[in-house]
Amino acid sequence: MRLITRVMVSSACATAALIGGSGIASAEPNADAIYNSTCTYPQVIAALNAQDPAAANQLTSNPVAAGWLQSFVASNPDGRREMAKQFQGSPEFGQYAGLISSVAASCNNF
Repeated sequence: MRLITRVMVSSACATAALIGGSGIASAEPNADAIYNSTCTYPQVIAALNAQDPAAANQLTSNPVAAGWLQSFVASNPDGRREMAKQFQGSPEFGQYAGLISSVAASCNNF
C-alpha cells in the first residue's frame, strides 16, 4: 500500500508525487481538480517531472506504481474517487497532498 500511495502522489493521479520537502507538500489537495482532470498520463508525468524530478523518477522506475497511475488517469471521475479511497487514509497521503494538487492543476500545460 505504501508504494501505491507514493505512486498516487506522483498522482496520480496522479498521481504522483511521492516526495515532500517542496513547501507545497502540506497543502490540502484540490480533490475536484484531481478527479475531474482531463490530463493524459504523459501530461501528468511531464508536470511531475517539472515539479519534482526525483518523484517522477521513482514513479516511472516502478512498473506497479506507473501502472496504477495509468489506470487512475484513464478512469472517469467516479473511478478516480474510488481509487483514491485506497490511499487517502494512509499516513503518507498528507505528505504528498500538495504535490498531487499541484500536478493536477498544471498538467494541462504540458
